[in-house]
Amino acid sequence: MGLRRKKQRHMTEDDDPRRVGDQYTFVALDPETKIVPAYRVGKRDLPTATAFITDLSERLANRVQLSSDALAAYVEATERAFGADIDYGQVVKFYEAEPVGRGRYSPPHVVGAERSVIVGNPDPAHISTSLIERQNLTMRMSMRRFTRLTTAFSKKVENLRAAVSLHFAHYNFVRVHRSLRVTPAMEARVSDRLWSLDELVERTSN
Repeated sequence: MGLRRKKQRHMTEDDDPRRVGDQYTFVALDPETKIVPAYRVGKRDLPTATAFITDLSERLANRVQLSSDALAAYVEATERAFGADIDYGQVVKFYEAEPVGRGRYSPPHVVGAERSVIVGNPDPAHISTSLIERQNLTMRMSMRRFTRLTTAFSKKVENLRAAVSLHFAHYNFVRVHRSLRVTPAMEARVSDRLWSLDELVERTSN
């Protein structure tokens, strides 16, 4: 999640909710190659979820298994984008109560999880959001504006989108993944070489 211009709790009735307050980053991750084929910055609503899932569907050549959290918008968005040509399951996680006092700003611990089949025949063992949650941590560690309780939030939604785009371009094409020992783009055979930072800057500035 990134924040723009002012935090959600400071919004007034005169503010445009499309440009002020909370903005969320939707991310898709391939568990085998670790590539991020699609992402979307916007509100946590059906239009943004639909745009995100539709973008993902258009980048895939084969039927896949999809896992998500329990955001209700994902169900309709996935039906619109994939129809029945998907094996889709959701994970609902239950968290302990937020601690009071010391340690209260740490993420709450998961105390349980339920998996459910939404469409098709997903393998229950692979209905999981663990890898994308690890990717969210990578985002928080890589972009100052995603740090918890930060004052470095984006003042313009355009700046937030630009920062996220640069992050994922670097992640996919420049940063060697520790377990793969190549970039995700190379593992996915999207690229046959390691990009340099100079090349990344040149391509993203054009």
